[in-house]
Parts: sequence; C-alpha cells; structure tokens
Amino acid sequence: MITKPDKNAVRKKRHARVRAKISGTPERPRLSVYRSNKHIYAQLIDDTNGVTLVSASTLDKEITVESASNAEAAAKVGELVAKRAIDKGYKSVVFDRSGYLYHGRIKALADAARETGLEF
Repeated sequence: MITKPDKNAVRKKRHARVRAKISGTPERPRLSVYRSNKHIYAQLIDDTNGVTLVSASTLDKEITVESASNAEAAAKVGELVAKRAIDKGYKSVVFDRSGYLYHGRIKALADAARETGLEF
C-alpha cells in the first residue's frame, strides 16, 4: 500500500527549498509567517544574528476578534506586525510564507502589512 505524505511534510520540504535561497539581514529582515489551525503568527527575523526583532500573533492582547482563525484576524496581525516593525525602524522586509500557498490567511496578512507601510 502506497501512502501519501501528509500536507505538513510537503509544506516543510517546500519551506526548506525556499529558505535555502532567502534570508533576513539586519537592514532587511525576513517576515516569517506560521499558520496553525487556530492562530496565525508573524515575526521579523534577522538571520545573520539569529534574532527575532518584532513579532505579532492572534494571541496578542491588542488583537480582539471573534475568531482567531480567519482572514480578518490575519489582516489584524499583518497590521500589528507592520506597525511594530516601522516603530523599530524597519521599512523593507523579505516575505517568507513558510511553504504555505499564497492565498487566504497568508495573503490577508501580507496585504495588510503592505497597506500599513511595509515594503516587500
């Protein structure tokens, strides 16, 4: 019997391929996104020094939504991470979708971050 690899294993392989090509620098950090079934998380990472510079998620107190697992919540996380990044002086970032397809919650987060002022 042939078994198919699970979706997360395929996503992790795709993420590893992309991560081999992109990385965050102190001038242009990487905006990494993680999506679970209930929440969405975003963080700016300086891969040169191995440091998380800014982070936001649906678990933050500033984000109040009925459901933390929809595109509306993801858009609020995108706005919040962009505001925090701009406050710290980061205007330009490299977007890392972590192997997820660019639609739904990932797209909502990215669009909200762009509208708030981040460039990628």
